[in-house]
Amino acid sequence: MKALSLHVTGIVQGVGFRPFVYNLARSLDLAGWVLNASDGVHCVVEGPSDRVDAFPDLLRAHAPAMSVIDSVVVEPVEIEGHAGFEIRASHEEAGAMTLVSPDIATCPDCLAELHDPSDRRQGYPFINCTSCGPRFTIIADVPYDRPVTTMRDFPLCDACEAEYHDPADRRFHAQPNACWVCGPRLYLNPGSATGQKQPPQDIAPDFVWTPEQESVPRSHRDRDREAARGGAIVGEVARMLSAGAIVAIKGLGGFHLACDATNADAVATLRARKHRWGKPLAIMVPSLDRARKECEIGREEEILLTGTVRPIVLLRRHGAADRPDEAPPLAPGIADGLAEIGVVLPYTPLHHLLIEAFGGPLVMTSGNRSDEPIATGNAEALARLGDIADAFLLHDRAISSRYDDSVVRVVDSLFEPVRRARGYAPHPLSLPFHTDTHVLAVGPEQKNTFTLLRDGYAFVSQHIGDLENAETLASFEATIELYEHLFRVEPHLVAHDLHPEYLSTKWAHELDLPKVGVQHHHAHVVSVTAEHGVPDPVVGIAFDGTGYGSDGRIWGGEILVADWREFERAAHLRYVPMPGGAAAVRRPARMALGALAECGLLDHPGAEPLRARLAEGEERTLLAMIDTGLNCPLTSSMGRLFDTVAAIAGVADDARYEGEAAILLEALVDPAETGRYAFGLMQGGEGGVPRVIDPQPLLDAILQDVAAAQPVGAIAARFHRAVIDCIVREGTEVAAAASVRAVALCGGVFMNRVVLSGAARGLASVGLTPLTHIALPANDGAVSFGQAVVAYARRMQG
Repeated sequence: MKALSLHVTGIVQGVGFRPFVYNLARSLDLAGWVLNASDGVHCVVEGPSDRVDAFPDLLRAHAPAMSVIDSVVVEPVEIEGHAGFEIRASHEEAGAMTLVSPDIATCPDCLAELHDPSDRRQGYPFINCTSCGPRFTIIADVPYDRPVTTMRDFPLCDACEAEYHDPADRRFHAQPNACWVCGPRLYLNPGSATGQKQPPQDIAPDFVWTPEQESVPRSHRDRDREAARGGAIVGEVARMLSAGAIVAIKGLGGFHLACDATNADAVATLRARKHRWGKPLAIMVPSLDRARKECEIGREEEILLTGTVRPIVLLRRHGAADRPDEAPPLAPGIADGLAEIGVVLPYTPLHHLLIEAFGGPLVMTSGNRSDEPIATGNAEALARLGDIADAFLLHDRAISSRYDDSVVRVVDSLFEPVRRARGYAPHPLSLPFHTDTHVLAVGPEQKNTFTLLRDGYAFVSQHIGDLENAETLASFEATIELYEHLFRVEPHLVAHDLHPEYLSTKWAHELDLPKVGVQHHHAHVVSVTAEHGVPDPVVGIAFDGTGYGSDGRIWGGEILVADWREFERAAHLRYVPMPGGAAAVRRPARMALGALAECGLLDHPGAEPLRARLAEGEERTLLAMIDTGLNCPLTSSMGRLFDTVAAIAGVADDARYEGEAAILLEALVDPAETGRYAFGLMQGGEGGVPRVIDPQPLLDAILQDVAAAQPVGAIAARFHRAVIDCIVREGTEVAAAASVRAVALCGGVFMNRVVLSGAARGLASVGLTPLTHIALPANDGAVSFGQAVVAYARRMQG
């Protein structure tokens, strides 16, 4: 006889790990116990030596699919003579930390029950089990037990209680377990949108949510009456959507605004009410087959669409000749002018029920006004979205943490995150080092995330948004507080961007902690190399729109030699003026005029179409700003060069959302075009002076093509190839001078599929090792992670 104690760390709470351990021990006829603790799962097994010795390997080999085991510490202990095996009450230990599971898409077993007329949960919009359902969005503390989740207000009925305590049931110790009798319920409230389309009809009094409806604890209800009520609500919402209405739908981590994706009037109304101009909208489709009717889907993309996370996947749209005729076409206004569209399959039971009742694709966009965080509470949504939505599909399960949809895509068979949130956060990144120094990094202003370092983990938050208003800043603060509490982090220092006007920087300076300022593009580079566990110097190519430079200018076309602690600027794009500063970001025509003036190309015949499109007096005003330097900062940004080229080529003079001009330019690339432009090279490269990459020859060639009426697709292709050639040339030159072989590719420009693919292949072809992100976006969503690692490295090295 023998006894062992096991301490299991990782994502081992909220994924059915204790029931798994219980059943594994019982199958081996072992005695002992298992419990959740603040630092993971602990268990003791005792019995015949051969079976006890086999237990740790079997535990690792057959752990629940959604678990992630980081370590299993096994120690021999004294035999205590346990009578059987039991799940013990959870144990909380001050300062101890365990990981929290992200939310999980509805599993096949629950879907089968959802559609089974003989099942007591048929049609129940909150069906879940130990393998699926809400996790992070309902948890308030660890260890993960129902009393510390937002399910605490829903006492289990007798049938659910029996499942919860039955080791043979897959809902054994499933904390969100519920049904029609005892669980969350739906509500249907009218909106107050002007000119409301198809208001809800025949709303029963108990359909409408009010705060008074939410008793604590919730009362149990009659199953059949509740099922009829819920089915009627779903049916009415489907009817409204079919009639062109806009419906605000409460989901896992916040609200969506939904409408018929084939109804042009509904899409246009949604954009107008939400003030979301131009920016593409994502669609939810009923099935993978329906997605195939709209888009090209490879094996990797199919796995993403149908897996346990179910993010929004950016897919290439079919050309007109390849699209099946039997599928109703998507409405104009969803993703006009773009080669890709964001597609998601249903990931909650409510989504499945609603889209099945509706029967076609739905626009599913964030439930907010542009630039605000998504709404999460019922009262908040009714107040903030009342004049956008014709109706509200609500429920009474509270949301503990705001949680946007994740957005991903596949480039050359590689997974590329675009926005990391639902399904991925708060799962941490494993650090290539262990730190006793807790670090908080507050990130940049756009696409903000924050990062917390503790032990061997980096907790990179879900997407917060652009920190440009009080509402988003409040969300940022609340999410930091939640992460610090859940993961027992007490920061010893705070890292921040160098930009003095970023709200995140100002917020960091109010903390009574040692502070580490980290240059934006250095953080970008380190965010890649730390993901790969590479502390040594690399060439970092950081191409983006805006980053505060060490010289006080606006950087964004940077070639750095960097390790985790320091960097050297080896090369950069030539500085050009930005007339009006931020106004030039919103109006690429301004950027183009500034770049052409700097390069002496304003009088080129190819510049005439651009100049002719400027407003009366605009050119005179902008040139005066350039001459005096008044409100006209200088930038080395590659992102702004994309804007410049888009304006010169007539693609976009104005940008309705960040990066629109560059995105439209990429969409126009003609894959059959083989020509290329070329950048020049100005002074630098010796005595520590950076090389200066000159866009003048490239802009001159583009102007010649514009004057010659060359196709825009050819111009776009030649420009993209020039950028790729520049990356390979500069990467090769700087790598040779620095005696390194790895090149990190980072920054928002590498969200461009053409550039990322071409650069990675080109660098590999000359014997260099391209490093790209594995789990984080190339855009500013990764910056906080880089900040945190730089702060740690500087602290450790004095």
